[in-house]
This record gives sequence, structure tokens and C-alpha cells, in this order.
Amino acid sequence: MSLHAVVIPGKRALPWIVWLHGFLGAGSDWQEITSAFANPQLLIDLPGHGASHAISTSGFAQTRRLLQNTLLNYNILSYWLVGYSLGGRVAMYHACRQPEGLRGLIVEGAHPGLTTGRERDERRTSDRRWAARFTHQPLERVLDEWYRQPVFASLSEAQRQRFITLRRDNHPAALSAMLTATSLARQPNLRARLAKLPVPFHFLCGERDTRFHAIAQSIAARCHTLPDAGHNAHRENPQAFCACLTSILHASPEENL
Repeated sequence: MSLHAVVIPGKRALPWIVWLHGFLGAGSDWQEITSAFANPQLLIDLPGHGASHAISTSGFAQTRRLLQNTLLNYNILSYWLVGYSLGGRVAMYHACRQPEGLRGLIVEGAHPGLTTGRERDERRTSDRRWAARFTHQPLERVLDEWYRQPVFASLSEAQRQRFITLRRDNHPAALSAMLTATSLARQPNLRARLAKLPVPFHFLCGERDTRFHAIAQSIAARCHTLPDAGHNAHRENPQAFCACLTSILHASPEENL
């Protein structure tokens, strides 16, 4: 089984860019910025999201298998993996298995893993509560409170309402299942493995995302701060995000050719 995805054609000599969205999102979240890149691109809907909403997963290992199957289905043999938040966590997990064909890893606002049992217990309790709310409460109400969490504090009221409008067609039960399966409480601490990656690893963070600025200091990645943006930097400042990715891709060995 593979995940639903959309292909954006590009120059065949260049490696693919494979995009992984965050929780509540879909591959279409990246559509507004794909025109900035000449590479062929693949926009994937993760399990429980978008056109993959009927696909379930038991956790990170199965999600990685679904991702790998999708790459094989599209005959993607050379690629950069770009992931935001949940998509970044899936991307890091995948990269740590050192898959053949991976040219580099770029994540935005993604957690490499909790380090203590207490943190895991607290996150497990929190995610179970959110999962129950997605299942039993009106979706727009839950979305409004989701986007009022401290990590999204940089959003204006207009931006918050836009996100709610974008996300209200999601399937609540599928979201609940995915949140449970890929809870940060269930994710391994990937820091040691990330430090040994044989490919370039870049971490992007909005300048107002203080939490992930601190997290960035704990991992072996080249960090990039994006101005005038918070946690969801690629939507809050897409121009800076695209400029940063373009610089990364052009600076890679052999100019990605």
C-alpha cells in the first residue's frame, strides 16, 4: 500500500523534492511554493489526512513503510525530504534508517524526540485528551482551540481563522487515530542517529518560534532562522522559506545534478 500523492513535474536531471505536511494538513499545503523550484516534486498526504484519510497506521515504523512504498511507486531514486512538524518527525525517523537515494533532510519546526520518561507521560496524556476531543467534539471548536496553543501564538486572528477554514474538512476519527499512532510520546529520541546522518541535515525555524529555537540547539543540524514567522514559517513567510530552501539545494554537492 502507498499513500496518495501529487506529482509536480520538473527537470529530470535534478533530484526530487518530497514534501511531508504537518498534523491537520495535506500535501496541497505546499502548492503555493512549488513553483519556486525546478526539481520534480511529490506532495504526499500522510495517513489520516487528505486523500489518504482512509489509510491508517500503527506508528512510525508503519508510516515509514508507507512512505517508502510511495517513493518506490513513483520510482523516486534520488530525493530531498522536506517535512514540517509531524511531517518533519516522520522525515527524521525515515532518514535515520539511511534509506537509499536520500540526498538530504530538511525539517521545519519538528521535534527530534523527548528525552525523559516524565516528558513522555505528560505528552501521552495530552495527546490522548486531544484525540478524544477530535473524536467527540465539533471539529471547528477543537481546531479553534488547537490553534490557540502557545506554539501558535504568533498567528493573528485572521491567520487562525484561515487555518480553521482550511482544516474543517478533515475526518475527525482519522485525525484522532493518527495523533495517537504518531504521538511524540511514541517517537524514539532520534538525536544520536541524526548526528550520524551521512547526508546534509538542515533545521528551519521561524524567528518567533522560541520553543523550537531551543530544540534546534540540541540537534546536530545546520539551523536557519526565518524572519517574520512563528512555528508555521512556510505559510507565514513563504518567500523567506523558499529562498532558504533554494540556497540549501544550490549549495549541496554537485549542485544536485
